[in-house]
Amino acid sequence: MSHLVWQKSSYSDAEGADACLELAQGDDDLRHLRESDDPDIIVTTTTTKLRALILGAKAGEFDHLL
Repeated sequence: MSHLVWQKSSYSDAEGADACLELAQGDDDLRHLRESDDPDIIVTTTTTKLRALILGAKAGEFDHLL
């Protein structure tokens, strides 16, 4: 996966630059996620599933897990 171009969140700053979520667009409909402080572990999903996760998190669907 060395061909991927990783994008950090715009909320990342100089102090927290080592602990950021990064996202890369892969082939076809694949999206890859990793933490900048542990870049060898990559989670791969589809655009549809990632969108559902993000919308669910914004809606508070996972708040009971905290």
